[in-house]
Amino acid sequence: MDIWETNKLVLFIVFVIPGFISIKVHGLLSPGEPKDSSKQVIDAVTYSCINYALLSWAIYFLAINNWSLTHQYFYAGFCLFALFVFPVITAYGWNWLRSIQLLQNSIPHPTGKPWDYVFKQRRPYWVIVTFKNGSKVAGRYGERSFASSSPQKEQIYLEETWVLNEDGGFDRPTCQTAGVIITADDITSVELLEYYPKEGGRK
Repeated sequence: MDIWETNKLVLFIVFVIPGFISIKVHGLLSPGEPKDSSKQVIDAVTYSCINYALLSWAIYFLAINNWSLTHQYFYAGFCLFALFVFPVITAYGWNWLRSIQLLQNSIPHPTGKPWDYVFKQRRPYWVIVTFKNGSKVAGRYGERSFASSSPQKEQIYLEETWVLNEDGGFDRPTCQTAGVIITADDITSVELLEYYPKEGGRK
């Protein structure tokens, strides 16, 4: 079987490319574990069929009115839209629907881990990390900080480390601090506190 034959190439473009685009965009919006390539082909065909089902009203209208002959430029533009643009729209739409609180009992949230849910919002926090041996590291999670996301292993970079006072509040930055990188293997909890720059965190 030669995939480069015209008919087979057209079928491949029509039934695989739109779904593949949807899968890739969805993967960027909600990263997860990579799938086997053979399963991705099946998923791509499925997503393509869903895209065409959503566009069926427009496809039917263009077909019964012979727009492929009477409005060729518009028809070509619609084909490009259906192949390359609409799959992106459906991926964003599906991701948005999954994030609506009202639908959480029916469909899962697109973000699989609380770690990703919190840190992808890019909000600043005062952070207290507690390790398995009972020790703690406190620091500032700000604009220059970074947290990994799925499917990568959980790691966090705090751009500043701070000294905690006797009451557990943030006292002052450690001397010459340039931050710290922490891996989740050693962590038991990550406490997040509202960020108040002038107050220096919790007193």
